[in-house]
Amino acid sequence: MKKYVKEFFHIGAMFAGFGPIIYAVIALTTPAAMSDGKTVFIAIISTYLLAFLQAGSSVFNRIEGWSLPKGLFFHLTTLYAAYITCYLVNSWLPFEALVIVKFTIAFVVLYLAVWGIVYALVKHESKKLNKNLK
Repeated sequence: MKKYVKEFFHIGAMFAGFGPIIYAVIALTTPAAMSDGKTVFIAIISTYLLAFLQAGSSVFNRIEGWSLPKGLFFHLTTLYAAYITCYLVNSWLPFEALVIVKFTIAFVVLYLAVWGIVYALVKHESKKLNKNLK
């Protein structure tokens, strides 16, 4: 497990710098994102952490001994917690129950759709490779 913790932090650190780049794009398209120094500071830190957690959480799908559903559950919950926290802290999503429920449903549906497509493609390629090996 120590190996995966190191890998989580290593991968997260490699990609965390993309967070502030993403924030810069948001700031260019949303003037309110640059309203004052505190807003900018919080946005930079939160997007840095978001990118760190998003990249690092990819390790959950590679932990030997974990089933696919368990890896996906931990990946999904980590991503969801990172995104919802970042969006709420930066007021990019209003702190309203209905909005949060809609965001949650959209997030889970899109997450499962993307992983369903990835799973189907990998399964298809695996069958093709196995057929070529025979």
